[in-house]
Amino acid sequence: MRPLISTAELAEQLTEATPPVVLDVRWKLGGPSGRLDHAKGHLPGAVFVDLDTDLAAPPGPGGRHPLPDPADLQRALRAAGVRAEHPVVVYDAADGSVAARAWWLLRWSGHQEVAVLDGGYAAWVDEGREVSTEPAEPEPGDIEVRPGGMPVLDAVEAARLAREGILLDARAPERYRGDVEPIDPRGGHIPGADNAPFAGHLGQDARWQAPAALAERFRQIGVRADEPVGAYCGSGVTASSVVLALEVAGLTTAELPAALYAGSWSNWCVDESRPVATGADPG
Repeated sequence: MRPLISTAELAEQLTEATPPVVLDVRWKLGGPSGRLDHAKGHLPGAVFVDLDTDLAAPPGPGGRHPLPDPADLQRALRAAGVRAEHPVVVYDAADGSVAARAWWLLRWSGHQEVAVLDGGYAAWVDEGREVSTEPAEPEPGDIEVRPGGMPVLDAVEAARLAREGILLDARAPERYRGDVEPIDPRGGHIPGADNAPFAGHLGQDARWQAPAALAERFRQIGVRADEPVGAYCGSGVTASSVVLALEVAGLTTAELPAALYAGSWSNWCVDESRPVATGADPG
């Protein structure tokens, strides 16, 4: 299954006898809960999954969105109707930056049949496609979460990759440089990391750029198909979209994906012994 799916493709699949499971993962930093938006309107049959409580463990030293306990994730995915070897499509409000977290977690869990809706809910509504306010009542799923399907970095491994390979920082340039830091206690970036803001994946309509354009963007940053590459962000959410974009670009594959520093900056910066670089240079 390709990692991105168009609105037209999904609309056709929803008419089939066995449509994909659709997960709504809309979320806003600082709230309110995306559950409120889901209640006002969602794709037909879509089940709401909460980033903070279903797709992450409670915040702590591991970061603001640590990886969830596998048993907890399995319960949440089964409650949403996710079944083994059955396609899943995930969407967020528009740009895929949050939906990519669910995509990544499903892949990490060993579930390969998952894609992000290109353009998200905004594109679906803009095209006049059907929406619903009826709560979904999925049959319980049977997915078995088996961690290990995607590579994960800890702080030591992230620092090594920044020195010896390519580590991409998905945050906005001003946060990467350390000009501002609205959330975490220290500003700046991991020394050696290159800035690759997740917003750069998108065209003017919040849909993703074509694979060739994405590949060229990453090559300009310094990514090469034969070199190890990983990504981080503030808390491991938008960095998942960098992992996704690298695969869409053809610079990584489902068999050899980019690595994710799941704790990301919210884990790195709380340890005062870890160095911090500031400014536009990787350092």
